[in-house]
Amino acid sequence: MSVFGSSHFGLPRMRPLSSKRSHVVSVLDIGSTKVVCMIARLTPRQESQVLPGRTHNIEIIGIGHQRSRGVKSGVIADLDAAESVVRLAVDAAERMAGLTVDSLIVNVSAGRLASDVYTATIDLGGQEVEAADLKKVLVAASQQSLRQDRAILHSLPTGFSLDGERGIRDPLAMFGDELGVDMHVVTAERATLKNLELCVNRAHLSVEGMVATPYASGLAALVDDEVELGCAAIDMGGGTTTISVFAEGKLVHTDAISLGGHHVTTDLARGLSTRIEDAERMKVVHGSALMNSGDERDVISVPPIGEDDRDQPTQVPRSLVTRIVRARIEETLELIRDRIQKSGFSPIVGKRVVLTGGASQLTGLSETARRILARNVRIGRPMGVSGLPAAAKGPAFSTAVGLMIYPQVADMETHASQSGLMASLGSGNGRLARVGQWLKESF
Repeated sequence: MSVFGSSHFGLPRMRPLSSKRSHVVSVLDIGSTKVVCMIARLTPRQESQVLPGRTHNIEIIGIGHQRSRGVKSGVIADLDAAESVVRLAVDAAERMAGLTVDSLIVNVSAGRLASDVYTATIDLGGQEVEAADLKKVLVAASQQSLRQDRAILHSLPTGFSLDGERGIRDPLAMFGDELGVDMHVVTAERATLKNLELCVNRAHLSVEGMVATPYASGLAALVDDEVELGCAAIDMGGGTTTISVFAEGKLVHTDAISLGGHHVTTDLARGLSTRIEDAERMKVVHGSALMNSGDERDVISVPPIGEDDRDQPTQVPRSLVTRIVRARIEETLELIRDRIQKSGFSPIVGKRVVLTGGASQLTGLSETARRILARNVRIGRPMGVSGLPAAAKGPAFSTAVGLMIYPQVADMETHASQSGLMASLGSGNGRLARVGQWLKESF
């Protein structure tokens, strides 16, 4: 299925999971550092106090991950290289699961993710709110967000109002004169999504749905109280850092900046004149965002950049490595702080921040984040999933696990262009548009 053939404006929409039967779901996390494919069996579960938003138990039956090639800051930079990595990751997961995959849920972290809130109201005439009224106001809100150059990834109602009374969660069967809704819409550039879909299609696979990386990470790493009270999930990846804000059980804001763990590695490689692989190893083994008293005395051996055997490794104090790492980490965290402040959701986030993603594992990062963001910070790992190998239980796999959780919450979304032809007929003011509107409402 083509992402852009399904309807004029929208992406393919995931059908809600049946609560009575099992499903096999496959996901693909295309990142700047690694590409992960996971295949899982989702089985219906009873309502529980633990993770009450989940409708299914997730058991991972296949996983494959490869070092990423051809992807830069979440954007496909080399189609051939990216396609071969996707093939290898999917093939490894298929072999482990013992089944073949033809469609996948894919993450999106590039394409200048934008987050907007649209408001719409309809007249009820003092009548009871019916399902048709809800659908009408939701479609009216999401139709405001349709744009030719951007595709809608998510369209989530964040709250309803009746006669100006805000904060109503479910107005169905209530009485009033005017029904309103606030709709949070996440969009991305169409060209970026087309290239992402092309990369997957070239590996003879189809895209079942696309999910914004910050939404997926938040679904995997946040606990219910955080989602309810208001919290920011910050996914620090290799090429991008994404921010999502949740409140009252819903995603209310997303943002992304093109800085990540790989920028720390390149800073080290430039500052110490060493190869990228050696800089990465030094970052993992010796890198820290906090200065220690013994850093001036500890000496690290830096391999030379050339191939000549006569070149001797240079000796540098550990404090130099820490200074280089800390400068980039502080810049990234200050940008995150400013973005949260600028978004207007700072009061909703309150004191709660969860760091996740591969780059969040850097030594001393949570302490530095606590100081710069002036908030309580914890490292978030994917929760509520069985069958994950020990190596995949860390923060680096939050997005992939979040993509598994997404089908369970996909029915919360409303999209204006759910019926292709009808949607395009219904937009506009001409006679054909009115006929389209009548057809949509009647059938």
